[in-house]
Amino acid sequence: MKRIGLIVNPIAGMGGSVGLKGTDGRDILEKALNMGAIPLSSEKCLRALNRLKNMAGDVEVLTCSGGMGERIVEKAGLNGRVVCDVPAVTSRSDTIRCAAKMKDEVSLLMFVGGDGTARDICEAVGESIVVIGVPAGVKMYSACFAINPEAAGDLAAMYLNSAISETSMAEVLDVDEEMFRRGILSTKLYCYLKVPSENTYIQNSKIPTPLDEASSQEIIAEQVVEMMQEGHCYIIGPGTTPKSIMKKFGLESNVLGVDVVCMKEGAKVECIGCDLNEKDILKSISHLDRDKVHLVVTPLGGQGFIFGRGNQQLSPSVLEKLKKENIVIVATPEKIRSLKSKQLFIDTGSSEIDRELEGYYRIVTGYHMFYLMKATSHPVDA
Repeated sequence: MKRIGLIVNPIAGMGGSVGLKGTDGRDILEKALNMGAIPLSSEKCLRALNRLKNMAGDVEVLTCSGGMGERIVEKAGLNGRVVCDVPAVTSRSDTIRCAAKMKDEVSLLMFVGGDGTARDICEAVGESIVVIGVPAGVKMYSACFAINPEAAGDLAAMYLNSAISETSMAEVLDVDEEMFRRGILSTKLYCYLKVPSENTYIQNSKIPTPLDEASSQEIIAEQVVEMMQEGHCYIIGPGTTPKSIMKKFGLESNVLGVDVVCMKEGAKVECIGCDLNEKDILKSISHLDRDKVHLVVTPLGGQGFIFGRGNQQLSPSVLEKLKKENIVIVATPEKIRSLKSKQLFIDTGSSEIDRELEGYYRIVTGYHMFYLMKATSHPVDA
């Protein structure tokens, strides 16, 4: 019987859709709940575990009580055993304690969360065992996460079946959430985790945007503004390149937030709202036809995610309100070169929306300059 460990951060990702850019700290969690945030990590964990169903008779899942794993293992129909009891309201200390308890009993540890959870796992197990991160947080800059929950489950199955035997060290990065909410991104390397060596299933670590790309971003902004149509509204996603558009209009914005602007007669622009959460975005475009709603996003540097990493305000509910052809992707040539996979990734949390958004996109890389690239929700092209 093969034993794997499972630890779920029940509150991971809850701050994303409401625009809080993380859920670290009890006060931020309470704020997220008051703003209508809902838990997402359990559903993402189940998507990963469902990929192990054909191994149900050969795998035992050692996990935590309640929402930190027990209920999800039962729902997946896998053979589970609770080895660590946790309180109804959990904290990072529970993650650290339970991971440390499991590390000598399992050959693989799966955890569900974001960069903060990855740091906790690292503190508990270090480089002693192989781990796989199921992406469920807001900040997922670390290189220990699979590109989506299904990829995490598939990778776990391959490792358990010895289809993959080699491992590599993955960077665990995190940011200061207080600075993050103020639009200042400062990424720090904290530690390394050991992951299965399969780079088509595991995401790269995030690469910050170099300062010398400012001129390229200004040129891209010029092109996008030229493409904007009177009477149409534009959702401007996070990132320094999309925010160069706001800067061109003379509008202040949080580089990590989502803004909505509408083009008026005479090439004038009206700012509908800045640093909006999911509900605010939906409200701002509720009166518009889908033909008149556009979205400007940029791939996450080094990883290639256009949805599902750091922009959870752009939820499936938001994305279904616009047409795929109205998605404008912007990226500097340097950012394109940084994408080791040579493709874009989608992980919205909805498999249906992911499939609808897959395909080729024309990326704006300069003035009258474009680059064709494929977006997928799968680690390997079919």
